Amino acid sequence: MVSLLIVVVVAAIVFDFINGFHDAANAIATVVSTGVLPVRTAVLIAGLFNFIGAVTGTAVAKTIASGFADPNVVTQSVVLAALLGAIIWNLITWWYGIPSSSSHALVGALAGAVVAHAGFGAFKWKALAEKVLLPLVISPLLGFVVAFSVMIGLTWAVRRMRPQTVHTASRKMQLVSACMMALGHGSNDAQKSMGIITLALGAFVAAGHSGLPGWVLPQKADQVPLWVILVCAAAIALGTTAGGKKIIKTMGSKIIRISPLQGFAAETAGALTIFGASHFGVPVSTTHCINASIMGVGASKRISAVRWGVAGNILVAWVLTIPLSGAFAYVTMLGLQALLGGR
Repeated sequence: MVSLLIVVVVAAIVFDFINGFHDAANAIATVVSTGVLPVRTAVLIAGLFNFIGAVTGTAVAKTIASGFADPNVVTQSVVLAALLGAIIWNLITWWYGIPSSSSHALVGALAGAVVAHAGFGAFKWKALAEKVLLPLVISPLLGFVVAFSVMIGLTWAVRRMRPQTVHTASRKMQLVSACMMALGHGSNDAQKSMGIITLALGAFVAAGHSGLPGWVLPQKADQVPLWVILVCAAAIALGTTAGGKKIIKTMGSKIIRISPLQGFAAETAGALTIFGASHFGVPVSTTHCINASIMGVGASKRISAVRWGVAGNILVAWVLTIPLSGAFAYVTMLGLQALLGGR
């Protein structure tokens, strides 16, 4: 069982790396598309602030570790199937340049794996509705409204300034907002992998296994060990530095043609929304928040400024993420059960 646990932990680290790679655009798409920073510099800065954000708390990790499934009904195979299902969906959406949610992919995959292993009733569907589906609707709307309002306020505030002065100041402000967005991304997204590793460790303890040092295992179900925090923070930071140029292009130029002032407004609105979610332990989609914020700043200029066809394709991916990642994990779980004899 220790060897299977090691495989699960490695898979979680791989997922965390891919999460950073897939979601690098969340923090840097606007700052790159406006020419404030080159891609390589932007991803290095984002990676640093992802790491800092990841070690600031564990509220979201606790939700993942015990909020959706009881560790007593979860096995190492369940966690592994969930991770593989989420990884498959992330790689598919990355390949097509679609900014989907790694967070929702992981939760959807966990649901599929748990159902395949222990039946429909073993998963906490009420928690899914309250912690994922409701924020799925509220967080993008909040990001859109906040970005729309911030952009209107900024436009009014700079109305008498020279365009060149506004442009120069906006480029400097965007450096700050991009760091805020990267910090928020780390504070929410890295904790999902922390939570899934903690869930696997809890399942290991619940199954009555031993043989590992005390510092490796959580002292209670939702307590995240320090080594898990540091490893996951490093993994998402390294993944972010690898960057995901396809999704950066989609977010930075295909939704709207964004200016530095718009980029500052979008990143600020997205970061504020994510910080609020992280504080309350809600695993929101940072992808949804920043994309909705970009749409909000575009709509503040005029509704037609947003390329709604591209936005529609993104919305379709948002809707499909949970059920399809769940389906991938369900099939994967059945395969693992056949391979491992039901463990």
